[in-house]
Amino acid sequence: MLKWLWLSAAVIVLDQITKYVAERSLVLYAPVEITPFFNFTLVYNPGAAFSFLGDASGWQRWFFVAVAFGASIFILWWLRNLRADERWTAASLALILGGAIGNVIDRLWHGHVIDFLDFHYAGYHWPAFNVADAAITVGAVVLVGYSLMFARESDAPGAGGRS
Repeated sequence: MLKWLWLSAAVIVLDQITKYVAERSLVLYAPVEITPFFNFTLVYNPGAAFSFLGDASGWQRWFFVAVAFGASIFILWWLRNLRADERWTAASLALILGGAIGNVIDRLWHGHVIDFLDFHYAGYHWPAFNVADAAITVGAVVLVGYSLMFARESDAPGAGGRS
């Protein structure tokens, strides 16, 4: 199932291209309104999701790189051990892997993650994010949703399949 790595590579390339364009065409913290509920707003996030640990002293950069590295190794192992018919699991893991690597590239090159997608409503803003974050989120939702809604009986413990 390592054939799904093309999807990870596509996420990484798209993520890095969009971040490059955002940095060259946007001014830090200056929103550019696209619709009444969506802006392009360049922000730098030294933390994790929702700026978790963003105000730490700098150690979080290497911590998040190490976590992403460990997660990437685990995902590659998981992909390698999937059955050929586990396409949804493979696609979701490939999205998560591509997103994780996309954000690790930012942490290594810039010391922070570049975010620029800003959704808002009635004065409330969802934390800005990027293509890598979107891929991780979509991959995680598909992985969990598919596992919960479409798990086969043969995969249930005690049903003769894998447990």
